[in-house]
Amino acid sequence: MLDLEEDAVAASWTVADDRLARWRAGFDDVFALVAGRFAHAGSRRRARMYVLGLRSGAERKNSWTIAEQAGDLCPDGMQRLLNFYRWDADAVRDDLRGHVLAHLGDRSGFVVADETGFLKKGTTSAGVQRQYSGTAGRIENCQLGVFLTYVPVKGRALIDRELYVPASWTEDPQRCREAGIDDTAEFATKPQLAQQMLERLLGTGSDLEWFTADEAYGDNPGLRTWCEQAGLNYVMAISCDHRFDTPAGTMRADALAAAAPRKGWQRLSAGVGSKGQGNGVPARTVSTKINR
Repeated sequence: MLDLEEDAVAASWTVADDRLARWRAGFDDVFALVAGRFAHAGSRRRARMYVLGLRSGAERKNSWTIAEQAGDLCPDGMQRLLNFYRWDADAVRDDLRGHVLAHLGDRSGFVVADETGFLKKGTTSAGVQRQYSGTAGRIENCQLGVFLTYVPVKGRALIDRELYVPASWTEDPQRCREAGIDDTAEFATKPQLAQQMLERLLGTGSDLEWFTADEAYGDNPGLRTWCEQAGLNYVMAISCDHRFDTPAGTMRADALAAAAPRKGWQRLSAGVGSKGQGNGVPARTVSTKINR
């Protein structure tokens, strides 16, 4: 009996070792796609260790903890990678987006725009200010990033990002320069940042057909109009008090929904969320042309 148990443990180790070896080989292949974006061997090595640190199971991930995992005595090297080494982050983004589309892309895939907050204590981090963070669920001193996620049948992957830079920053060129932001940067809303990322994606020749986002983006008529002009189908949430111009006059979204016939609705699953399987939400399946 003991021999059987030992054999089972040994077999599980063999499987785990095999999976780890395949994962590392896959990681090395992907990192090779972007390695050339780092001019020196030192920056390439640190970039590789930094990404491995982000993929680790460490509870907190910052330059200190990632440096420790890499065997460094202090975080100086990792901080130089992020702040001083010369490498093109946008080129790395393009390389990885191309890899994702080439290996995971399919006609049924769609993209999602959403934002997340990064809590900060000081006032010098680029774009930081007191603003609402969905991550925290309240107004906090934070940075906000808008992200584009690609969701094909085979999985999901982040393929683009833009830092939200508030008007309080773009109106202060010196503050922008000190934080590493181009002092000619112009203010852009979060829906405008989402549109910029979608334009980049479609510019690659992608056959993307569907886009979705929450009401922070669905309430923006400019983004909805752009999607239609670009031939991009979309499903976006809108606020209940959002107003539309109709032949009967201006109406709130909730009033329009209430006026729709019951046969025009179908209950669809909201998917698995932080509270488990959603009970579903009523979805309008027949639409009426209205002005934005």
